[in-house]
Amino acid sequence: MKQAGVLMLAAALLAMAPRILAHDGPHGHASAGAAEDPDISYTVHLGKQVTDIPPKREITIPNVTLPDAGELRVLKGDFHIHTLFSDGWVWPTERVYEAEENGLDVIAITDHIEYRPRLNRGNPGEPMLRKEDSENYNLSVEIAQKQAAANKKASKNKSELLIIRGTEITKKTMPPGHFNALFVQDVNKIAAVQDDYWKMFAEARAQGAFLLWNHPGWEAPKSGGIEKGAPTTFTKIHEEIYKRGYMDGIEAFNGKEFYPVVAKWCTDKNLAAFANSDIHPPESRQYGLRNPRRPVTLVFAREKTLESVKEAFFAKRTIGWAADMIFGQEKFVRPLFDACVEIKKEPGRFAFANRGSIPVVLKVGGQTVELAPLATAGAGRTDSIKTITVENWFVGKGQPLAVPVE
Repeated sequence: MKQAGVLMLAAALLAMAPRILAHDGPHGHASAGAAEDPDISYTVHLGKQVTDIPPKREITIPNVTLPDAGELRVLKGDFHIHTLFSDGWVWPTERVYEAEENGLDVIAITDHIEYRPRLNRGNPGEPMLRKEDSENYNLSVEIAQKQAAANKKASKNKSELLIIRGTEITKKTMPPGHFNALFVQDVNKIAAVQDDYWKMFAEARAQGAFLLWNHPGWEAPKSGGIEKGAPTTFTKIHEEIYKRGYMDGIEAFNGKEFYPVVAKWCTDKNLAAFANSDIHPPESRQYGLRNPRRPVTLVFAREKTLESVKEAFFAKRTIGWAADMIFGQEKFVRPLFDACVEIKKEPGRFAFANRGSIPVVLKVGGQTVELAPLATAGAGRTDSIKTITVENWFVGKGQPLAVPVE
């Protein structure tokens, strides 16, 4: 296949030869020297001919208005990300570029505390750090923060990517499993008590951290997950963690997995719902380039600042979005739907307009309407249709959002 690819590229270059020769000189002008001497030529830029990268991802979501909070911005985030400073495959700076290309507003670098197999092993592409650096659990976040600030400075019109200081508390048994501590002040202080997860939770909370239960349905019994084929349950230990105030949110979607019961837990216990990548390889390896179905957590924030994101987290104003699904508490999902989808009653029909980038599948009587991002659609209307069901927006376990249209 490699040989066939080379032959195809050679054929393409031959077909382009007249145009290349005509613009072989500097600044697109033919070079007299090149015509006279066959050993002189100039660089030919073939970027568009040899790459097939989609345009930068743009995510359109209208602002949302809540009765107790007013108008809020909807920020796009991923709050479970790994780098070479634990068991990820890339340097922290690459995570910044990936997030910017995906149209995200805010991310958290959450390298493991107890599990850092990439450091100082001498393998190609893995970091060899000074002792003081390898023992600094804050370093990956600091590198990412510096890169985000540099990117903002280099592009005056670009809004800076926000980087949350976080870490993953990684226990090999379930319960408790794995937890992310977000908005911590110093990961080193949490790492200092890593032999006792209760002390780790207490230290994280003392720093004002938001505590997120990661991948509750992950099937990996030797690494802190559940047994293969076991149900996703809220165990007695997790109930105790919750009662002590050490659980603020749960991942309903992680990597490529969905845990339907989490939407119910979030409503029953007033917990924030998250959809995170938990990414270890490069973005292109896990999801492809700029994939609109990759997991994203939507945050209803007053403004684009770390302080505002933290306030939204603790107010539980988050929604998960992944694989064309929305899931979270109804009190937040419904206002998002109202902001994104316009429903008009016309003689004998409904007219729908999607003002956002989130796909919507509607059940209108016996009709199914697929409302694509930024698109319009219609459906027949009768007096018997009192409610429209949003089949890919969930507010509980197997419970789609229901929208009255009387």
